[in-house]
Amino acid sequence: MSFSSRITRLPLPADPARAADVAGLFPDLPDRLRDLIGGAAGSSPYLAGLLRAEAAWLPGALAHDDVVARETAGLEALEAEPLGIALRRAKRRVALQAALADLGGVWPLEQVTGALSDLADRAVDLALRAHVATEIRRGKLPQTDADVGGIFALAMGKGGARELNYSSDIDLIVLFDETAYAADAQMEARAALIRTTRRMAATLSDVTDHGYVFRVDLRLRPDAAVTPVCISTAAGLAYYEAEGRTWERAAFIKARAAAGDIAAGERFLRELRPFVWRKHLDFAAIQDAHDMRLRIRDHKGLGGRLEVAGHNLKLGQGGIREIEFFTQTRQLIAGGRDRDLRARDTVGGLAALAAKGWVPQEVADELTAHYREHRDIEHRIQMVNDAQTHSLPKDDGALRVIAALSGEADPQAWCARLKSRLARVHALTERFFAPNAPTDDLPELSDESRAIIQGWQAYPALRSDRARQIFRRIEAPLLSRMARAGHPAEALARFDSFLSGLPAGVQLFSLFEANPQLIDLIVDICGTAPALAAYLARHPAVLDGVLAGSFFDPWPGEAALTAELGRALERALTQPGGGYERALDAARRWAHEWQFRIGVHHLRGLIGAEEAAVQYADLAGACVAGLFPVTAADFARRHGPPPGRGAVVMGMGSLGARVLNAASDLDLIVIYDAGGAEASDGPRPLAARPYYARLTQAMVTALSAPTAEGRLYEVDMRLRPSGRQGPVATSIHSFEAYQMTEAWTWEHLALTRARCVAHAGADAAALAARIETLRTQILTARGTDARVLPDTVQMRDRLFAAKRPDGPFDARQGAGRLQDIDLLAQSCALRAGDPARSTLAQLRAGRRAGLLTAPQAERLSSLWRAQWRLHAATRLLTERPLDMDEIGRGGQDFLLREVEAETPQALRDRLADQVHEAQAIIRAGLGLALD
Repeated sequence: MSFSSRITRLPLPADPARAADVAGLFPDLPDRLRDLIGGAAGSSPYLAGLLRAEAAWLPGALAHDDVVARETAGLEALEAEPLGIALRRAKRRVALQAALADLGGVWPLEQVTGALSDLADRAVDLALRAHVATEIRRGKLPQTDADVGGIFALAMGKGGARELNYSSDIDLIVLFDETAYAADAQMEARAALIRTTRRMAATLSDVTDHGYVFRVDLRLRPDAAVTPVCISTAAGLAYYEAEGRTWERAAFIKARAAAGDIAAGERFLRELRPFVWRKHLDFAAIQDAHDMRLRIRDHKGLGGRLEVAGHNLKLGQGGIREIEFFTQTRQLIAGGRDRDLRARDTVGGLAALAAKGWVPQEVADELTAHYREHRDIEHRIQMVNDAQTHSLPKDDGALRVIAALSGEADPQAWCARLKSRLARVHALTERFFAPNAPTDDLPELSDESRAIIQGWQAYPALRSDRARQIFRRIEAPLLSRMARAGHPAEALARFDSFLSGLPAGVQLFSLFEANPQLIDLIVDICGTAPALAAYLARHPAVLDGVLAGSFFDPWPGEAALTAELGRALERALTQPGGGYERALDAARRWAHEWQFRIGVHHLRGLIGAEEAAVQYADLAGACVAGLFPVTAADFARRHGPPPGRGAVVMGMGSLGARVLNAASDLDLIVIYDAGGAEASDGPRPLAARPYYARLTQAMVTALSAPTAEGRLYEVDMRLRPSGRQGPVATSIHSFEAYQMTEAWTWEHLALTRARCVAHAGADAAALAARIETLRTQILTARGTDARVLPDTVQMRDRLFAAKRPDGPFDARQGAGRLQDIDLLAQSCALRAGDPARSTLAQLRAGRRAGLLTAPQAERLSSLWRAQWRLHAATRLLTERPLDMDEIGRGGQDFLLREVEAETPQALRDRLADQVHEAQAIIRAGLGLALD
């Protein structure tokens, strides 16, 4: 389709005489195209001049859209001086074709700005290469194999996002890869590349008889007042790590390796990601962005009444910068957690934010439409005289010209629509940025409450002026919600404990301010679940997960969790500055969010105790399954891959039975098969047995060692063959022989709950299948032993004599309680040779095998469920024995609601009845006389 046939709109000529004069230079062009040329020339002296200068070139050029490639083809061979002339000619032609395509509606906004941005990239690249070649010819640049001497230019701002205007500066940061040079040659290379950068800038920005290409701005580089125009990547990374500010983080959202050694530039940007994209939601960026906006307005004198005449369309109220800040700040908040939000361009950023629920779709659509119209008008302002300005003219005649270039015959109507759009943009963005002044009055408080609140100013979380400033804005809503809580004094006391444990407050208080629904959640937690509140104080970043769109989604299951953790670990291992320790931190951050989610869902009644048990077990299994291969790979770098078939981690106890609670530790054993291999094959080989023993110890450390992000789980390895006396990892042959000939009955009982949760090695998946087959064979063979029942009875007596119940509300320990029901169920599975692992499934196996009657199995199952609800709720409230006074009335309300009891005394009486009934059934099931 021809250029002429694609024209959808025409500018109106402000100067008809000039329009007719210029259009007359093109008598052979179609009428609609001549009208477009006339309208452009009549409204813009700059475009009129370009049209006259390029009258011979234009008719043939319009047959092709890729004007940049056409006009810069073959320029690689030119030296600096003729290159500068050629680039100026290319700029005239690209700008002319882009302007006509823009005014005529032939190209969308992205194609117009893309063509100008592509020309900038090409011009910078050609100029860098020409001047590097000069330095090499002069013998001033040391020898290197790096492309373009390792120098590269990062396009920043609109250039980085491919959003350049007609008269934009191009903002560049120029760096060089110092590792491309020998250590003793780096200073010489630095000097040569600084000269190269200066000459590149002059080639592009000096105004000559042929005009200029682009004005080059190098002031976005680190500490521009004191650093040279080209610095090393090491110096750049050191600066951003130590001194980088929020506005620089925002600037790097759009950064793009645009010229020179592109590979080196992309490496630098990868290494800079942790600076730009924070691992937690960064709502403190809102305040930083707001402060920056106010400083810009004050500096430019852009406050006051909104009027179209003279309005700065970029920096003024409702302007382009407000839409960009709105988009970039939200990207900074959430882009560290979600890579899909890291779009460089504004329109793409708004679309990504809407897709992920960070911006309502209708708001994103409206801001996108306003942004496009603002950019169109900005282009027309600059088209008039190729002026680097973003301000609308102040006089009516000049405003009429801008309206005419927009195809509008009525300037007053055009100004009215623009003013309405500016006001709308300002309204949409200001309510996001501008901090709300405290409007709520503090509720009436007791003297005790006032004393607590007065002590907050001494806490670390409120140490800084900024933290106190933000907290003042949320203090009244927070205290008002506490006053409406069921037990406000308890909620306040728990919040005080929570606040005292926070190491810092700016991020968390900003999170509350931007998301008031979190205040309701924190009040709910503090008023109800002290253990969960303490967990939140240790890991406040878990609140990020509440704002993620998936927090209330259906439970994904263990396989999906394992896959998700695997991706998080892979990112931590491969990102710049990553490695094994970063992976351990990533696993802890990830798991803490999921643990918190389970606790919140249980607390709010979204899931029951049995669902929570399975979810905690799924999460623990995913952590072991995700970390064990990573630990094995890290271990293999030093000692070689696992010898033989590999190793399998078996979950025992509650993990094997998939019935964990909020405070559970993990019972694990490791079984390996060296497959005849005597030792590993690596830089520091180890014999098979110590190899797997040390690998197991590394895995335990990976799961249990505290890092900067806390710990994952306590790990108990005592269920391995021979307990503490046995090796921490057991070969499959030793395991089989031990279980068949030496193991005690209690070890066979423990084996009824074993399941494979992780493996690593060349044939470890098949080894896991072999171990499961072996487990069933052992249970079948050993379950018929006549000693099983008397040993179980003896073990039960010793266990309950040594460990008495922790108070009248202990549903776990002691005869007739969960532990006792579990023990009977395991004995049923062992005696029946059944592979069932969970207590309820094992009771059903006992019924099928005739070891329990149907009423006995059903009643024990019901009693187990009731006691598990009490136990799971208790562990959510406290890690200590249940004390009704300690958990307070809020905790009591949750507990009684969970177990469907009217009062603590009624619960106590009911548990005593349940224990007595369960004891009778268990003693009958074990063939014992009733007491």
